[in-house]
Amino acid sequence: MRILVQKFGGTSVATAERRESVASKVSEAVHSGYSPVIVVSAIGRSGDPYATDTFLSMVKGICPDLPKRELDLLMSCGEVISGTILVSTLNSLGLEAVLFTGGQAGIITDKDFGDARIVRVEPGMILEQLAIGKVVVVAGFQGTTEDGQITTLGRGGSDTTASALGVALNAEAIDIYTDVEGIMTADPRIVEDARTIDTVTYNEICQMAYQGAKVIHPRAVEIAMQRNIPLRIKSTFSDAPGTLVTNMCPARGVGTDITSDRIITGIAHTPNVTQLRVLTGDVQDQHLTDKRIFKAMALADISVDFISVQPEAVLYTVRDEVASKAVQILLNMGFEPGVVPSCAKVSIIGAGIAGVPGVMADMVEALSDSGVTILQSADSHTTIWVLVHKENMVTAVQTLHKKFRLGV
Repeated sequence: MRILVQKFGGTSVATAERRESVASKVSEAVHSGYSPVIVVSAIGRSGDPYATDTFLSMVKGICPDLPKRELDLLMSCGEVISGTILVSTLNSLGLEAVLFTGGQAGIITDKDFGDARIVRVEPGMILEQLAIGKVVVVAGFQGTTEDGQITTLGRGGSDTTASALGVALNAEAIDIYTDVEGIMTADPRIVEDARTIDTVTYNEICQMAYQGAKVIHPRAVEIAMQRNIPLRIKSTFSDAPGTLVTNMCPARGVGTDITSDRIITGIAHTPNVTQLRVLTGDVQDQHLTDKRIFKAMALADISVDFISVQPEAVLYTVRDEVASKAVQILLNMGFEPGVVPSCAKVSIIGAGIAGVPGVMADMVEALSDSGVTILQSADSHTTIWVLVHKENMVTAVQTLHKKFRLGV
């Protein structure tokens, strides 16, 4: 049995016309000899009647502190609704389909309501339906605990569902359908000549997703990478080939000239972050002080990023919306933090960065020439990050995209 997992986002199933486009993709897979497993997100986005955020707004106006268990029960409804409607569409077009909730599909999670992790998948019921020729539709973003409690998988949960099912079913590929034609070299709303990337490695796309690209969730990529199952990012509304995600590096140019290699794959950005600088001074045990600071942030459920530990100071960023809370915690601990609000993290990502001299120098020179001040920087094997003022974010992204010739 040749199994293909196809995931469709909320915009892909939002209208009858769009659901017919989805059905066309499913029919094409069936006629190509595949047994498709379809994962769906909730219909539409915030404000649409069946969107998850719409459901949340209905109850949060009544009880802002509804327990996470009950919130998960509510948030799981959107995917069940869209799945039921899609099954109706498929059946009306002559494609026999059946719907499973995440739990019925065998997705078992831990008990972390709102951001549960999949611990295993028991795909027996899916395989039974595929064996008798049915198309299986699975409500994404959800699963159940060992004792049957409904959980949701957090941001990008439907992507995660698709990858987990792909691994459990040993699928030939996992197709993630969106409203764009693949992974772009930068956000096309910012960079006019951003182009679709034909091929990208698992590591590169993970880094792009972690640094702000929103086409696919990094957790989903990591799951697919465990079994080396190809991911394909495509548009529901076109026949463009999209972006293939594999463990293979893109083809290199002929010859010995290093410029023929693709050093930089793309530019990502994350707006609305605040930089905190905590002067720790000449303390007797610097390590304990640093540990206290980050433990305090963790206990307050504040995620920290862009961490730089120096002999007499600690720098890190938090989201703008939790900055005041983080500052108050530091004040209560006896620190006087320096605060730079409204920043943005801009990143260049590429498997070719490692071992190539001059990339950081080119980045700094380009930003300096464009009048962009770098507040902080860091690098890893495949990524270089800089922190800039938010008002400079667009200029920084456009400048780096041009500098590294990503539009050609």
